Amino acid sequence: MSALRLALPNKGRLAEPAVELLRAAGLDFELSARRLTAGVANADLELLFVRTEDIAEYVADGLVELGVTGADLVAEHGGDLEPVLPLGFGACSLVLAVPREGDVATVADLAGRRIATSFPRVTARYLEGEGVEAQVVEVRGAVEVTPQLGVADAVVDLVATGSTLRMNGLRAIATLLASEAVLIGRGGAASDDRVPPLVDMLRSVLDARGREYMMMNAPADSLARIREIIPGLSGPTVMPLADPTQIAVHSVVERSQLWRIVPALKAAGARDILVVPIEKVMR
Repeated sequence: MSALRLALPNKGRLAEPAVELLRAAGLDFELSARRLTAGVANADLELLFVRTEDIAEYVADGLVELGVTGADLVAEHGGDLEPVLPLGFGACSLVLAVPREGDVATVADLAGRRIATSFPRVTARYLEGEGVEAQVVEVRGAVEVTPQLGVADAVVDLVATGSTLRMNGLRAIATLLASEAVLIGRGGAASDDRVPPLVDMLRSVLDARGREYMMMNAPADSLARIREIIPGLSGPTVMPLADPTQIAVHSVVERSQLWRIVPALKAAGARDILVVPIEKVMR
């Protein structure tokens, strides 16, 4: 069977996180200066680096089996595409925004007006769902300046922090969809025997992010309280120590909860607490 082909963004905000994820999953590959293709030394996988906007089409046409792109671009493309795995980076929202000082307060106020966007299909579907008839103007590039140029009365655009909208005197009045980077394939991609091993390795990295491995010694009679504090993925691992009154407890915990967990564990009698990073979580 031929190598599994995976299309990746060649530049932009999704490019480096995608490469970092693959490396963290243990894939061994070298990138050339032009970064067009790369073979993976330790897996039957070929990487192709193309424009983020083209990846959904490459997958839909069968030129590659899998691709990494934004959920917003998948929604705009439509067709027989299947999200295989959310990747946890590139978070943003597709919003409908209007001039801050204008007379539009709700989506209904846009009836008969012009909306500029590089997502005409998603925008048209949204307006249809809202029962609003408006003219969708497809533009590329700096969508947010179109109201100032008199091209449109509103925009549908991607935002991460909203700072670009504010800089251009716009305010969001509706969110069409939330987006992040996703691994996609054609319909039924998961049934390809080559896909699950890659997905499992990527998921193991994603599951490890934001988690830490915690080890501690504690009085045996404090176990019930400690289990309430750190339930772990499948409950903590408990091991006896040479002193029968003491136990060792190991568990996976959320990094963001350490500030709350550690004082509670100490109050329960835990000592010698060790916290170490996790690379992968294999389920």
